[in-house]
Amino acid sequence: MELTEQQIHVPTEHMQNVFGQYDSFLKKIERSFGVAVVDRNGEIKITGSRTAVKRAEHTVKQLVGLSERGNVIQEQNVDYAIAVEMEAGMNDKEDILMEIDSDCICHTVSGKPVKPKTLGQKQYVDAIRDKMIVFGLGPAGTGKTYLAMAMAVTAFKREEVERIILTRPAIEAGEKLGFLPGDLQSKVDPYLRPLYDALYQLMGAEGFAKNMERGLIEVAPLAYMRGRTLDNAYIILDEAQNTTPAQMKMFLTRIGFGSKVVITGDVSQKDLAPGAVSGLDVAVRVLGKIDDIAFCKLTSKDVVRHPLVQKIVKAYEDFEKTDARRQAKGKNGRERRRL
Repeated sequence: MELTEQQIHVPTEHMQNVFGQYDSFLKKIERSFGVAVVDRNGEIKITGSRTAVKRAEHTVKQLVGLSERGNVIQEQNVDYAIAVEMEAGMNDKEDILMEIDSDCICHTVSGKPVKPKTLGQKQYVDAIRDKMIVFGLGPAGTGKTYLAMAMAVTAFKREEVERIILTRPAIEAGEKLGFLPGDLQSKVDPYLRPLYDALYQLMGAEGFAKNMERGLIEVAPLAYMRGRTLDNAYIILDEAQNTTPAQMKMFLTRIGFGSKVVITGDVSQKDLAPGAVSGLDVAVRVLGKIDDIAFCKLTSKDVVRHPLVQKIVKAYEDFEKTDARRQAKGKNGRERRRL
Protein backbone atom coordinates (compact mmCIF):
# COMPACT_ATOMS: atom_id res chain seq x y z
CA MET A 1 0.00 0.00 0.00
CA GLU A 2 1.43 3.35 -1.05
CA LEU A 3 1.61 5.86 1.80
CA THR A 4 0.61 9.50 1.36
CA GLU A 5 1.44 12.52 3.52
CA GLN A 6 -0.60 15.66 3.97
CA GLN A 7 0.13 18.72 6.09
CA ILE A 8 -2.58 20.95 7.61
CA HIS A 9 -2.07 24.26 9.37
CA VAL A 10 -4.12 24.73 12.55
CA PRO A 11 -4.18 28.26 14.03
CA THR A 12 -2.52 28.33 17.44
CA GLU A 13 -5.62 29.69 19.20
CA HIS A 14 -7.66 26.68 18.02
CA MET A 15 -5.14 23.90 18.61
CA GLN A 16 -6.21 22.92 22.13
CA ASN A 17 -9.89 23.00 21.17
CA VAL A 18 -9.41 20.86 18.06
CA PHE A 19 -6.78 18.46 19.43
CA GLY A 20 -8.56 17.73 22.73
CA GLN A 21 -7.06 17.13 26.13
CA TYR A 22 -3.77 15.22 25.74
CA ASP A 23 -4.48 15.13 21.97
CA SER A 24 -7.38 12.74 22.61
CA PHE A 25 -9.32 13.92 19.55
CA LEU A 26 -6.31 13.46 17.25
CA LYS A 27 -5.79 9.96 18.64
CA LYS A 28 -9.42 9.12 17.93
CA ILE A 29 -9.03 10.32 14.33
CA GLU A 30 -5.89 8.17 14.03
CA ARG A 31 -7.71 5.05 15.24
CA SER A 32 -10.81 5.66 13.16
CA PHE A 33 -9.09 6.16 9.80
CA GLY A 34 -5.96 4.08 10.33
CA VAL A 35 -3.57 7.00 9.86
CA ALA A 36 -0.66 8.48 11.78
CA VAL A 37 -1.10 12.08 12.93
CA VAL A 38 1.88 14.09 14.15
CA ASP A 39 1.64 17.65 15.52
CA ARG A 40 4.60 19.94 14.95
CA ASN A 41 4.04 23.51 16.16
CA GLY A 42 0.64 24.00 14.61
CA GLU A 43 1.35 21.90 11.53
CA ILE A 44 -0.37 18.52 11.48
CA LYS A 45 1.19 15.82 9.34
CA ILE A 46 -1.15 12.97 8.39
CA THR A 47 0.32 9.77 6.96
CA GLY A 48 -1.58 6.78 5.57
CA SER A 49 -3.38 5.54 2.48
CA ARG A 50 -4.62 8.19 0.05
CA THR A 51 -8.31 7.72 0.94
CA ALA A 52 -7.70 7.56 4.70
CA VAL A 53 -5.52 10.69 4.64
CA LYS A 54 -8.13 12.59 2.65
CA ARG A 55 -10.87 11.62 5.12
CA ALA A 56 -8.76 12.47 8.16
CA GLU A 57 -7.74 15.79 6.60
CA HIS A 58 -11.34 16.75 5.90
CA THR A 59 -12.37 15.77 9.44
CA VAL A 60 -9.68 17.98 10.98
CA LYS A 61 -10.63 20.90 8.71
CA GLN A 62 -14.30 20.54 9.70
CA LEU A 63 -13.36 20.64 13.38
CA VAL A 64 -11.16 23.70 12.83
CA GLY A 65 -14.09 25.37 11.07
CA LEU A 66 -16.38 24.62 14.02
CA SER A 67 -13.79 26.02 16.41
CA GLU A 68 -13.40 29.19 14.34
CA ARG A 69 -17.17 29.68 14.60
CA GLY A 70 -16.84 29.82 18.39
CA ASN A 71 -17.82 26.24 19.25
CA VAL A 72 -16.22 24.30 22.07
CA ILE A 73 -15.29 21.02 20.41
CA GLN A 74 -16.62 18.03 22.34
CA GLU A 75 -16.21 14.31 21.83
CA GLN A 76 -19.65 14.13 20.24
CA ASN A 77 -18.56 16.64 17.57
CA VAL A 78 -15.50 14.53 16.78
CA ASP A 79 -17.50 11.29 16.67
CA TYR A 80 -20.06 12.79 14.33
CA ALA A 81 -17.45 14.38 12.04
CA ILE A 82 -15.78 10.96 11.75
CA ALA A 83 -19.11 9.22 11.12
CA VAL A 84 -19.94 11.67 8.32
CA GLU A 85 -16.62 10.92 6.63
CA MET A 86 -16.98 7.16 7.07
CA GLU A 87 -20.48 6.99 5.62
CA ALA A 88 -20.58 6.56 1.86
CA GLY A 89 -22.54 9.16 -0.06
CA MET A 90 -22.45 11.83 2.66
CA ASN A 91 -19.14 13.28 1.49
CA ASP A 92 -20.81 14.89 -1.52
CA LYS A 93 -21.42 17.92 0.70
CA GLU A 94 -18.00 19.29 1.57
CA ASP A 95 -19.06 21.54 4.44
CA ILE A 96 -21.95 19.61 5.91
CA LEU A 97 -20.94 20.38 9.52
CA MET A 98 -20.64 24.08 8.70
CA GLU A 99 -24.12 24.04 7.16
CA ILE A 100 -25.56 22.37 10.26
CA ASP A 101 -23.73 24.72 12.63
CA SER A 102 -24.90 27.84 10.78
CA ASP A 103 -28.54 27.13 11.71
CA CYS A 104 -28.93 28.93 15.05
CA ILE A 105 -32.49 28.57 16.35
CA CYS A 106 -32.18 30.83 19.39
CA HIS A 107 -30.05 31.47 22.47
CA THR A 108 -30.60 30.32 26.02
CA VAL A 109 -30.83 32.91 28.80
CA SER A 110 -27.13 32.29 29.49
CA GLY A 111 -26.31 33.19 25.88
CA LYS A 112 -25.58 29.66 24.65
CA PRO A 113 -26.73 29.14 21.03
CA VAL A 114 -29.22 26.36 20.38
CA LYS A 115 -28.38 24.63 17.10
CA PRO A 116 -28.89 21.26 15.47
CA LYS A 117 -25.73 19.18 15.83
CA THR A 118 -26.31 16.38 13.33
CA LEU A 119 -27.76 16.07 9.84
CA GLY A 120 -30.81 14.26 11.26
CA GLN A 121 -31.45 17.12 13.69
CA LYS A 122 -31.02 19.67 10.88
CA GLN A 123 -33.61 17.85 8.77
CA TYR A 124 -35.92 17.72 11.80
CA VAL A 125 -35.64 21.48 12.39
CA ASP A 126 -36.21 22.21 8.68
CA ALA A 127 -39.31 19.99 8.70
CA ILE A 128 -40.70 21.89 11.69
CA ARG A 129 -40.26 25.13 9.76
CA ASP A 130 -41.93 23.79 6.63
CA LYS A 131 -44.77 21.57 7.86
CA MET A 132 -47.82 22.14 10.05
CA ILE A 133 -47.44 18.82 11.91
CA VAL A 134 -44.13 17.06 12.51
CA PHE A 135 -43.51 13.72 14.18
CA GLY A 136 -40.02 13.51 15.73
CA LEU A 137 -39.25 9.83 16.25
CA GLY A 138 -36.07 8.51 17.80
CA PRO A 139 -34.20 7.31 20.90
CA ALA A 140 -33.36 9.29 24.01
CA GLY A 141 -30.74 11.99 23.67
CA THR A 142 -31.45 12.95 20.06
CA GLY A 143 -32.81 16.39 20.99
CA LYS A 144 -36.37 15.75 19.80
CA THR A 145 -38.08 17.66 22.60
CA TYR A 146 -35.45 20.32 23.26
CA LEU A 147 -35.19 21.42 19.61
CA ALA A 148 -38.99 21.50 19.34
CA MET A 149 -39.13 23.66 22.47
CA ALA A 150 -36.49 26.01 21.05
CA MET A 151 -38.51 26.36 17.84
CA ALA A 152 -41.67 27.03 19.88
CA VAL A 153 -40.02 29.71 22.03
CA THR A 154 -38.55 31.37 18.92
CA ALA A 155 -41.95 31.46 17.18
CA PHE A 156 -43.55 32.82 20.36
CA LYS A 157 -41.00 35.63 20.72
CA ARG A 158 -41.47 36.56 17.05
CA GLU A 159 -45.25 36.67 17.68
CA GLU A 160 -45.87 34.01 15.04
CA VAL A 161 -48.08 32.26 17.61
CA GLU A 162 -49.99 33.60 20.59
CA ARG A 163 -49.13 30.85 23.07
CA ILE A 164 -47.20 27.67 23.69
CA ILE A 165 -48.90 24.49 24.86
CA LEU A 166 -46.75 21.60 26.09
CA THR A 167 -48.33 18.30 26.99
CA ARG A 168 -47.45 14.73 27.92
CA PRO A 169 -49.51 11.64 28.72
CA ALA A 170 -49.20 11.10 32.49
CA ILE A 171 -48.47 7.38 32.34
CA GLU A 172 -47.48 5.57 35.50
CA ALA A 173 -44.09 4.04 34.67
CA GLY A 174 -43.94 1.52 37.51
CA GLU A 175 -44.83 4.01 40.25
CA LYS A 176 -48.38 4.83 41.23
CA LEU A 177 -49.47 8.47 41.02
CA GLY A 178 -51.74 8.03 44.02
CA PHE A 179 -48.79 7.53 46.34
CA LEU A 180 -47.38 10.96 45.53
CA PRO A 181 -48.32 13.75 47.97
CA GLY A 182 -50.43 16.77 47.06
CA ASP A 183 -53.26 17.57 44.68
CA LEU A 184 -53.62 16.38 41.08
CA GLN A 185 -51.29 19.06 39.68
CA SER A 186 -48.62 18.11 42.22
CA LYS A 187 -48.97 14.48 41.21
CA VAL A 188 -48.51 15.10 37.48
CA ASP A 189 -45.81 17.80 37.75
CA PRO A 190 -42.96 15.25 38.00
CA TYR A 191 -44.01 13.86 34.61
CA LEU A 192 -43.83 17.36 33.11
CA ARG A 193 -40.56 18.35 34.80
CA PRO A 194 -38.37 17.91 31.67
CA LEU A 195 -40.59 20.41 29.85
CA TYR A 196 -40.29 22.93 32.68
CA ASP A 197 -36.51 22.52 32.76
CA ALA A 198 -36.18 23.22 29.05
CA LEU A 199 -38.36 26.33 29.32
CA TYR A 200 -36.27 27.66 32.22
CA GLN A 201 -33.16 27.39 30.04
CA LEU A 202 -34.76 28.99 27.00
CA MET A 203 -36.83 31.74 28.67
CA GLY A 204 -35.46 32.14 32.17
CA ALA A 205 -37.43 31.43 35.35
CA GLU A 206 -38.88 34.96 35.49
CA GLY A 207 -39.98 35.04 31.84
CA PHE A 208 -41.46 31.57 32.15
CA ALA A 209 -43.39 32.45 35.33
CA LYS A 210 -44.72 35.71 33.83
CA ASN A 211 -46.01 34.00 30.68
CA MET A 212 -47.49 31.13 32.70
CA GLU A 213 -49.44 33.61 34.84
CA ARG A 214 -50.80 35.31 31.71
CA GLY A 215 -51.86 31.95 30.28
CA LEU A 216 -49.49 32.29 27.32
CA ILE A 217 -47.60 29.14 28.25
CA GLU A 218 -49.42 26.04 29.35
CA VAL A 219 -47.82 22.81 30.56
CA ALA A 220 -50.44 20.15 31.20
CA PRO A 221 -51.18 16.43 30.98
CA LEU A 222 -52.68 15.23 27.70
CA ALA A 223 -56.05 14.55 29.37
CA TYR A 224 -56.49 18.32 29.81
CA MET A 225 -56.64 18.75 26.01
CA ARG A 226 -59.97 16.98 25.61
CA GLY A 227 -62.84 19.15 24.38
CA ARG A 228 -60.63 22.12 23.38
CA THR A 229 -59.79 23.76 20.07
CA LEU A 230 -56.25 25.10 19.96
CA ASP A 231 -55.88 28.09 17.59
CA ASN A 232 -52.75 30.22 17.01
CA ALA A 233 -50.66 28.01 19.27
CA TYR A 234 -47.40 26.11 19.15
CA ILE A 235 -48.29 22.69 20.53
CA ILE A 236 -45.78 20.03 21.54
CA LEU A 237 -46.87 16.52 22.52
CA ASP A 238 -43.96 14.77 24.22
CA GLU A 239 -43.59 11.04 25.00
CA ALA A 240 -46.25 10.28 22.38
CA GLN A 241 -45.39 6.57 22.42
CA ASN A 242 -47.38 6.41 25.67
CA THR A 243 -50.64 7.59 24.09
CA THR A 244 -53.43 5.25 23.13
CA PRO A 245 -54.85 5.45 19.58
CA ALA A 246 -57.94 7.23 20.99
CA GLN A 247 -55.79 9.80 22.81
CA MET A 248 -53.69 10.48 19.71
CA LYS A 249 -56.80 10.96 17.58
CA MET A 250 -58.29 13.25 20.24
CA PHE A 251 -55.10 15.34 20.33
CA LEU A 252 -54.74 15.65 16.55
CA THR A 253 -58.35 16.76 16.18
CA ARG A 254 -57.83 19.62 18.69
CA ILE A 255 -55.62 21.51 16.23
CA GLY A 256 -57.06 24.81 15.03
CA PHE A 257 -56.10 27.57 12.60
CA GLY A 258 -52.67 29.15 12.80
CA SER A 259 -51.22 26.37 14.92
CA LYS A 260 -48.01 24.38 14.62
CA VAL A 261 -47.69 20.91 16.14
CA VAL A 262 -44.65 18.79 17.02
CA ILE A 263 -45.17 15.27 18.32
CA THR A 264 -42.15 13.49 19.78
CA GLY A 265 -41.70 9.92 20.89
CA ASP A 266 -39.46 6.89 21.21
CA VAL A 267 -41.27 3.72 20.16
CA SER A 268 -38.68 1.60 22.00
CA GLN A 269 -39.60 3.05 25.42
CA LYS A 270 -43.32 2.48 25.89
CA ASP A 271 -44.83 2.51 29.37
CA LEU A 272 -48.24 1.27 28.22
CA ALA A 273 -49.78 -1.90 29.64
CA PRO A 274 -48.49 -5.11 28.03
CA GLY A 275 -50.31 -5.76 24.77
CA ALA A 276 -51.66 -2.20 24.50
CA VAL A 277 -51.33 -0.52 21.10
CA SER A 278 -49.45 2.79 20.98
CA GLY A 279 -51.22 5.76 19.42
CA LEU A 280 -47.89 6.82 17.94
CA ASP A 281 -47.47 3.54 16.06
CA VAL A 282 -51.00 3.85 14.66
CA ALA A 283 -50.50 7.50 13.66
CA VAL A 284 -47.34 6.64 11.70
CA ARG A 285 -49.28 4.06 9.68
CA VAL A 286 -52.45 6.12 9.23
CA LEU A 287 -51.00 9.57 8.45
CA GLY A 288 -47.92 8.69 6.44
CA LYS A 289 -49.30 9.89 3.09
CA ILE A 290 -50.69 13.29 4.14
CA ASP A 291 -48.67 16.08 2.51
CA ASP A 292 -48.50 18.62 5.34
CA ILE A 293 -47.34 16.06 7.91
CA ALA A 294 -43.65 15.14 8.18
CA PHE A 295 -42.10 12.14 9.92
CA CYS A 296 -38.47 12.62 10.99
CA LYS A 297 -36.73 9.47 12.20
CA LEU A 298 -33.65 10.16 14.30
CA THR A 299 -31.22 7.36 15.14
CA SER A 300 -28.34 6.58 17.48
CA LYS A 301 -26.14 8.70 15.18
CA ASP A 302 -28.13 11.77 16.27
CA VAL A 303 -27.61 11.23 20.02
CA VAL A 304 -25.95 14.34 21.43
CA ARG A 305 -25.53 13.30 25.04
CA HIS A 306 -22.42 11.59 26.44
CA PRO A 307 -20.82 9.31 23.79
CA LEU A 308 -21.53 6.33 26.06
CA VAL A 309 -25.27 7.04 25.66
CA GLN A 310 -24.85 6.75 21.89
CA LYS A 311 -23.16 3.37 22.32
CA ILE A 312 -25.93 2.19 24.68
CA VAL A 313 -28.66 3.24 22.24
CA LYS A 314 -26.83 1.55 19.34
CA ALA A 315 -26.39 -1.65 21.38
CA TYR A 316 -30.11 -1.76 22.17
CA GLU A 317 -31.01 -1.09 18.52
CA ASP A 318 -28.82 -3.99 17.39
CA PHE A 319 -30.19 -6.28 20.10
CA GLU A 320 -33.82 -5.47 19.23
CA LYS A 321 -33.20 -6.09 15.52
CA THR A 322 -31.53 -9.44 16.26
CA ASP A 323 -34.30 -10.40 18.68
CA ALA A 324 -37.00 -9.49 16.13
CA ARG A 325 -35.31 -11.64 13.47
CA ARG A 326 -35.00 -14.53 15.94
CA GLN A 327 -38.69 -14.30 16.85
CA ALA A 328 -39.73 -14.10 13.20
CA LYS A 329 -37.58 -17.13 12.39
CA GLY A 330 -39.10 -19.08 15.31
CA LYS A 331 -42.63 -18.11 14.26
CA ASN A 332 -42.01 -19.24 10.67
CA GLY A 333 -40.58 -22.54 11.93
CA ARG A 334 -43.65 -23.20 14.10
CA GLU A 335 -45.98 -22.40 11.18
CA ARG A 336 -44.13 -24.83 8.90
CA ARG A 337 -44.35 -27.60 11.52
CA ARG A 338 -48.11 -27.06 11.81
CA LEU A 339 -48.44 -27.40 8.04
